[in-house]
This record gives sequence, C-alpha cells and structure tokens, in this order.
Amino acid sequence: SSRLRARIISDAIIGLSDGLTVPFALTAGLSALENTKVVIFAGLAELTAGSISMGLGGYLAAKSEEDSYNAALASTRRAVVRSPSDAMASVTEVFEPYELPERLMDELAENMARNPNLVQFLMHFQHSQPEETASRAVMCAVTIASGYFLGGFLPLVPYFLVQRDEVQLALWWSFMVMAFSLFAFGYGKTCFVSGWGGPDNLWLGVKGGVQMLLVGSIAALSAMGFVRFFDS
Repeated sequence: SSRLRARIISDAIIGLSDGLTVPFALTAGLSALENTKVVIFAGLAELTAGSISMGLGGYLAAKSEEDSYNAALASTRRAVVRSPSDAMASVTEVFEPYELPERLMDELAENMARNPNLVQFLMHFQHSQPEETASRAVMCAVTIASGYFLGGFLPLVPYFLVQRDEVQLALWWSFMVMAFSLFAFGYGKTCFVSGWGGPDNLWLGVKGGVQMLLVGSIAALSAMGFVRFFDS
C-alpha cells in the first residue's frame, strides 16, 4: 500500500541521515591518528554496532505501535459487542465535524451499526490507527539498519583504496564523497516532501542539501578537533 511504502521511505531516511553523519564524523576524527587500519577497523566496528542498535530501536518502536493497535482493536471490538448504542454514538461523533443534517447522521449511524466493517471504520476514523502489518517491525528494523550501514560505509571506501600511511589523502577523498552524498541526500529528502518540479522546489531542495552538508561537516570537524586536541 502507499502508506507502507511511505513508512519504508521514512525508515530509510532515518537510517541514512544518521549513517551519513555519525560514522563519517568518527572516521574523520580517527584520521588524526594517521593510520588507515585503525580508521577502517574502528569504522566497521561502529557501523556494525550502530546498525544493530538502530535496527533494534526501529524494531521496538514498530512493535510498540503494533501492540498499541492490537490493544485498541480489542477494546473497540468489545465496545461494539457490549454496547451497540455507544458504537452508534461513536459513528455520529466521527461525522459531527462535517455539520451534516441530524437525520442523515442518524441514518449513517444506524447503517454503520449493522455494517460488518464497523470495527475497522472506528479504528481508522475515530482512533486514527490504520491496520499494522505483521511484518512491519522486522521490515522497519532491516530498513533502518541497512540505511545506516549504507550511509556509514561511504566514508570508509577511500581508506580501503590507499596505503596505510596515506590517511590524509583518504580523508580528503572521504570528505568529497560525503560532501556529495550529504548534499544529494538532503536535496532528495527535501524534494521528496515538497515535490521535484518548479523553481521553488528546486530552491528548497538546494537549501535542504546545504543544511545537511553543514550538519555533517560540523560533526566531522568537531570530531577531528576533539581527537587532535587530546592527541596533542
């Protein structure tokens, strides 16, 4: 469904946004130690731990949503069975903001009270809780963890391609790769919400890209300064 796709995209954005900043800042900071092996091993360790942590966090959050939905569903089913009059009142309450004629609302309430989909109607319109899929929690965990690992692996790539003592060269390549990635991610994330066409959306996308680039750069420079301060 479109809602499920939107949730998957949202989870991917959460994973990527953290993955593009935290591991990048770590590897940039560790580059002050002038050893690519240290940067690679520490970066991979952080990626592994971070991906697991982010994935578990997403899983637990999705499970909480699922448990909340199931509890509300059970409560609504009991209310419909035990008190049909309260169910009719709930239906009327849903339509009240639309200022429909009282007679029409009474007819709607009576018809919905006999409708086999009454519980789903109340869950969606009164409780504002669309049905949660059984695989939502697992999918959320996998999407967030994958996004985090993918985003965080990008700054490590240059360190695999240089000699052990060429840390500064790898660092500058890492900066360039991440500058492009951060800007592209910020641009795409913003335009996904605001739209892709027109000069206004173009400007919003550029603004979002620059903001993401600034956040990542500040995090990386802070980490580098912190490591160099204590290393000296």
